[in-house]
Amino acid sequence: MHHPGNATQDHLPAQNRAANRFTAGAQYIAGRLTHGSSDRTYTVVDPATGTPVLTYRLATPADVDAAVAAARAAFPAWSAATPAERSDALHRFAAVLADHAEELARAESLQCGKPLKLTREFDVPGTVDNAAFFAGAARHLQGQSAGEYSADHTSYVRREPLGVIGSVAPWNYPLQMAAWKILPAIAAGNTVVLKPAENTPLTALMFAQAATEAGIPDGVINIVSGTGREAGEHLVGHPDVAMTSFTGSTAVGERVARTATATLKRLHLELGGKAPFLVFDDADPEAAAHGAVAAALINSGQDCTAATRAYVQRPRYEEFVDRTAALMRTVRLGDPFAPGTDLGPLVSHAHRDRVAGFVDRARTYARVVTGGEIPDDAHLKDGAYYRPTLIVDAAQDSEAVQAEIFGPVLVVLPFDTDDEGIDLANDTPYGLAASAWTRDVYRAHRATREIKAGCVWVNDHIPIISEMPHGGYKASGFGKDMSAYSFEEYTQLKHVMFDNTAAPAKDWHRTVFGDR
Repeated sequence: MHHPGNATQDHLPAQNRAANRFTAGAQYIAGRLTHGSSDRTYTVVDPATGTPVLTYRLATPADVDAAVAAARAAFPAWSAATPAERSDALHRFAAVLADHAEELARAESLQCGKPLKLTREFDVPGTVDNAAFFAGAARHLQGQSAGEYSADHTSYVRREPLGVIGSVAPWNYPLQMAAWKILPAIAAGNTVVLKPAENTPLTALMFAQAATEAGIPDGVINIVSGTGREAGEHLVGHPDVAMTSFTGSTAVGERVARTATATLKRLHLELGGKAPFLVFDDADPEAAAHGAVAAALINSGQDCTAATRAYVQRPRYEEFVDRTAALMRTVRLGDPFAPGTDLGPLVSHAHRDRVAGFVDRARTYARVVTGGEIPDDAHLKDGAYYRPTLIVDAAQDSEAVQAEIFGPVLVVLPFDTDDEGIDLANDTPYGLAASAWTRDVYRAHRATREIKAGCVWVNDHIPIISEMPHGGYKASGFGKDMSAYSFEEYTQLKHVMFDNTAAPAKDWHRTVFGDR
C-alpha cells in the first residue's frame, strides 16, 4: 500500500492524503491504479463537512471489460495454486491489513462519516479477522469422503472454483463489504472484479493495494469505481463473469437478479432488512434499553441488521420507551475524528434528507418521542447529521414500521402475548436479522425457532463473527457471507467416479444392449 509521498501523508489533512493516494486514478486493474475512461467524473465528499475528498474519472464498460480480462487471465494460475499456497498468501494479506489498520480506519471515517472509534474497533479489526479466518479456511475446502458407494466404483467429490466473480458492494460498510465479497472467493481459487459504491471507493482500493503488497498475483483482485447503471450492470451481465454477488437494497437486488439470470449466472444476494428487537416482559430492562440504542444507532443506523422495530411486551413498554429515549438523548453527535463523538453524519446530505422525510411523514400518524430533527449546532451545520430518533404509536402497517429507513430511527410498539410478539416480528417482507430479549430459555428457544431471519441474537443485537454465516430469508436475499458456509456460494461440486473392475463388458451394459 506504499506509494510516492507516503512518508509525509500523516502530516497532511485527511482530504489531501486521500487525493494524493489516488492521483493515478480510482480503478485498480491487473495490480495497478488507472484512470477510468469515462469523460464524466465523480467527487467523493466528506459527509461530516461537505468537503470534497477525491474527484476521479468513472469506469465505463470498457474498464469493466479490462478488469474482467485481467481476472480471467489470472484465474488459471490462481485456481491451480495449492490450498496451502493460497492460505499463505491470505495470511500475508491479513498481516498487511493489520499493519495499515489506522490508515484504513481514517479513510473509512473520512468517506463515510463513521466515528473513528467505530472504524478502529469494528470495521477494520473485523476485516483483518476475516482475512485471517479465510487464510485458515482456504486449507479446508471439504466434500464427501471417497468411497465405494457403488460396489464396482470409487466415487469422490471435487470442490472447484467458478472463475471470475463479479461483485457489487454498498456504501455503508465499504471495507468490510469488500472483504466479505473478495476473501471467500479468492480463498476458494476464484478471481474477482469488485464494484464499490461510487461515493465510497477509497478503502476498497486500499484493500486491493494491500493484496498486491502481500504478494497476491496481479489480476486476482480488481476494482472498478463507477456507477451502478453503467459499470455495475455491465459487470453483472458480463458473459465472462461466472457469478454475481450483490449487497444492497432489495429493489436494486431485483434488477441485479434479472440481469444476472439472463446469462444463467450463479447469484448471491444480501439485501435489505428491517430487524425486529423483541423484548419479553422478563427481560433485563436496562440491558434491553442499552442494547436497543447501540443496535439502532450503529453506523448512524445505516446497517441492514440494525434494530429498527422494537416490540416490547406491554408490562415493560412504557419503561422501555422512557429509558431508551433518555439514553438516546445522551448520544454525542460530532466530528468523526474527535475522541468524544458517538454518532457521525449520514453518508450524504441527500440520504439525510431521505431519512428526515420518513420521520416527517411519520408525524402524521405517530409520535416522535425524541430526535426527529436536523441539528442546528454550529459545528454540525455543514454535515449530513440527524438526531437519534424514537417513534411510538405507529401502526404495524405504517411506512415507518414496514419500510427500510436506513437511519438513526427506532420505532417502538407494544405487544401482549408471546404469539403476538413473534407474529409481529415476522410481519415484514424482510428476514435478515432479529433479536429476542428474555431470561427464559424456553422463550428464547421458541423465538430463535420461529422468527424468520438469517440471524437471531438472544440478549444482544449486532455482533458478528467470521466463523458464523451472514445472510437473509425472504426479501433479504439468499446465500451466505463469512464462515466456511460462504464457500458454497463460490465453488461448484464435481462428482468423480472410477471403475474398479477393469471388466470390458459390464453387467449394467446389458440393460442397454445384448443379453446376460
